[in-house]
Amino acid sequence: MKDIRGALPGDPPGGRRAVLVWGVGTLVYMVAVVHRTSLGVAGIDAADRFHIGASALSTFSILQVLVYAGMQIPVGLMVDRLGTKRVLMLGAVLFTTGQFAFALSHSYGMALGARAVLGCGDAMTFVSVLRLGSRWFPARRGPMIAQGAALFGVAGNLVSTVALSRLLHSAGWTPTFLGTALGGALVLVLVALFLKDHPEGYEPAPRTGADHAGLVYVRRQIADAWAEPGTRLGMWTHFTTQFSGMVFLLLWGLPYLVEDQGLTRGAAGGMLTLVVVANMVFGMVFGQLIARHHGARLPLTLGVIGVTALTWAAVLGWPGGGHDPMWLLVVLCVVLGACGPASMIGFDFARPANPPERFGTASGIVNIGGFTASVLTLLAIGLLLDATGDNYRIAWSSVFVLQAFGTSQILRLHRRAERLERERIAVSRVESVHRTTAAVVTD
Repeated sequence: MKDIRGALPGDPPGGRRAVLVWGVGTLVYMVAVVHRTSLGVAGIDAADRFHIGASALSTFSILQVLVYAGMQIPVGLMVDRLGTKRVLMLGAVLFTTGQFAFALSHSYGMALGARAVLGCGDAMTFVSVLRLGSRWFPARRGPMIAQGAALFGVAGNLVSTVALSRLLHSAGWTPTFLGTALGGALVLVLVALFLKDHPEGYEPAPRTGADHAGLVYVRRQIADAWAEPGTRLGMWTHFTTQFSGMVFLLLWGLPYLVEDQGLTRGAAGGMLTLVVVANMVFGMVFGQLIARHHGARLPLTLGVIGVTALTWAAVLGWPGGGHDPMWLLVVLCVVLGACGPASMIGFDFARPANPPERFGTASGIVNIGGFTASVLTLLAIGLLLDATGDNYRIAWSSVFVLQAFGTSQILRLHRRAERLERERIAVSRVESVHRTTAAVVTD
């Protein structure tokens, strides 16, 4: 059996200083999400400004998600090697630069390049915040820390859907996007002044020259993280739970509600806001539940997947072929609000499976899951709409394929991952008793 000693080192203390440092990190993530989702409320304005059609407009979202997903493992490696502060500062510089360029763009090509730069910076924030939380708070706080970080992201989404949309129509394109870019500059200053990678006395173990040697280090970090069943279970959990809600919010929810269900744009926007609000509520509930009952992780994961599939089946299979009743669409939006919080459970599967110095890499692997599924679904829905003459019922049915595949992987991996986690906990408890006994004898 693999050597599991030392997998769970002494917990950091938490406390007010930890809350302050972590709060600065999550504020960076919140601003990054404002930048990420700002295009969602500016789609019509962007089409007019750059003189583009629907397919070119959708390229913005697909490119951004592709860049974000492709950066996750490199970002995880960077966080493990360079530390949280440096990576967050680099991320803030990139997404601020991207938003600034987007504000001044007048050509489609320049705007597309600006969104790619923004996506690179955005990709550096969430994994960094997770690593920051694991360095400053006890492991038992892990579920709450992950869900808390996600709540800051939801708050950023609310800023976009509520405040930014109004500002865009009152102040115009350039002032609105320049204003959000200034928010990025502000959090960059806060990181430089107040953020620290870890509390005193909890520095990571020093690495030898061989440990830090370029490609050797990269290969070993990725291979060791991937070898852990908990990492792969986390990735498939993220893959299977997140994408349905993300695709709905990111691109295809508004057209579906307006073009297929006959809602006005205002009513459809209200439904998207309902998804975001439900996300916040479920995030708080899931975080508390998992922190108190660690065994709830798998039932919650499978429960959200099952309820999401059943709700989509009811919506897409509603008899009569006309518009679905409003109450059913409300239920759909509430259920989709649980998808984001459920995806955070994936990080809680990966965290105990990896030592702190590898958690950034493991988190990057987990985070790539949902965004890969989102890209596949964005493409599938677009292709199916073109092939079927805008039949949204057939197009949205593609979610069942990815859900079925991801669920099969979760069921395949969960027993082995949970067994290894129990063994690590048992070893950690024995070592804690030995350390306590040794301290008493020394005294």
